[in-house]
Amino acid sequence: MTYNIKKAFAILSLAIFGSVLLYNCEPDPDSLGEQLFLDGAAHGEEVSYPLIAYNINNNDSIRSDASKLGYATLGAVKDAQFGKQKAAYYTQLRLPAYNPDFGTNPTVDSVVLVIKPTYASDSITTTTNEDYIYPDGSVAAKKVVNTYPAIKYGRTKSPKLTIRVNEVTEFLNGPADIAYSNKAYTIGQEIGTKDFTGTVNSVAITKDSDASSLFTSATGFRIPLSPSFFKTKIIDKKGQPELSDVSNFIRHFKGLKLSVDEDDAYLIQFSPNDMELVMYYKNDKTENNTTTRPQSTYTFALGSANAHIANYKYERSSQFSTYVLGNKELGDEKLYTQGMGGPSIGVKLSTQTIKDLKELYQNNKAAIISAKIRMYTDPVWTNKYAKPKNFTIVQRDIDRTTDPTKPKVTTAFTTDLLNLTGSNNFAIYRTYDLDKTQSYYDFTVTKSVKDIIEGNLNNQAIEDKYFKIDLGSFLTTSTGALAGYQYTSTPYAVDRAVFIGSKSTDANRIQLKIIYGTK
Repeated sequence: MTYNIKKAFAILSLAIFGSVLLYNCEPDPDSLGEQLFLDGAAHGEEVSYPLIAYNINNNDSIRSDASKLGYATLGAVKDAQFGKQKAAYYTQLRLPAYNPDFGTNPTVDSVVLVIKPTYASDSITTTTNEDYIYPDGSVAAKKVVNTYPAIKYGRTKSPKLTIRVNEVTEFLNGPADIAYSNKAYTIGQEIGTKDFTGTVNSVAITKDSDASSLFTSATGFRIPLSPSFFKTKIIDKKGQPELSDVSNFIRHFKGLKLSVDEDDAYLIQFSPNDMELVMYYKNDKTENNTTTRPQSTYTFALGSANAHIANYKYERSSQFSTYVLGNKELGDEKLYTQGMGGPSIGVKLSTQTIKDLKELYQNNKAAIISAKIRMYTDPVWTNKYAKPKNFTIVQRDIDRTTDPTKPKVTTAFTTDLLNLTGSNNFAIYRTYDLDKTQSYYDFTVTKSVKDIIEGNLNNQAIEDKYFKIDLGSFLTTSTGALAGYQYTSTPYAVDRAVFIGSKSTDANRIQLKIIYGTK
């Protein structure tokens, strides 16, 4: 181990700490001895230290309004460790323009709601019907259907999800308003249903005579809705206050809820802003004393101007209740983490670990080259769920100086992320053995640990510093920069996993991996 670490020192000390060294104009041998490694005379060791790791119970709730919802989720999954989870979705809709005119004697032929689940674009099945007859006018045509498998999480071989669409009868506020995932809004009548069997498709219909387009649809899943409902709700309200402006309309037609019947199948996801709602209708059109009834389309606006809200319901298992304790003093035996309002993981250095590292620093003039939190999946986590690949880690500080009875909690990116982003080989975390029964993850906390060991913090201040780990990714801006520690995909991350906690006797319990060097 020593030989391998010595070989890596030249890379690690410059790649991981390169940007930090730039700020140290005066070499300081007491600054964890980092200059000791620049002359090749270093001797390196790897040592493991215990941590205190515990579950943070988020009460199965998370902000899930439009500002947080990159993807909407539908479906249901159930397992022995986490219990049952069901995901539903609410959306408002608006008119593209107000005081619409649907012509004379309008009738609704059909209404279609289109959702566009994520799918495997590299797996395609094409079906062509050269003898298709287009029903509107009995036109000879060719119909081409491209079919793709949707990306599913859970029991991927489950046959279907029964998706139901209901009218929402409770006002949803606006897209800028805060909403939480455990809030269920009142619904009214069902206005549509269809079985989703795991695939999405696109359709192209062209005339045989001149190959002109008769119909095209983007890749998605089409759910038929009630024509009579939309005639009553929309067509029959022509010229009335309900359709006169946006304020009246979103109180007249408050929104739609999408949900599923199943309790144990899989989850699918789609972009809320990419949904479509199209009403096909006919009205009288008179030309040259001849009256016809051509078909027209009316497309509602379901994009970013509307409220989008996720609703997640949980029925927790006995195992979950047994292990999700949140013992901040001793740690928990198993660590449960789950997106969409499930638990987070809290990690802090124990008093003994801090003491040992300070002694190493002060007495041995040791330099910490690398510090990582290593976390193994628990042996009980052997189901067919995909191993999680995306995590966030932030620092939290509890400030009790102003008012001990009302401590202030601050959250921020880790100092490693703030100081070392852009350095060669730096990663917030790394994944290992995702294709094996037991996987593990290393979270980089080098600079954060150095700050604790080198800093002049009192014991209370040290005890009130911890890391919070969640499933999901940090979101980025259009330029690729991180948007902020509070902007993550956790509100819609479907992943979950169980890890070995600090209170476990397992040799692979969560631990702090330190690589240090001395001359």
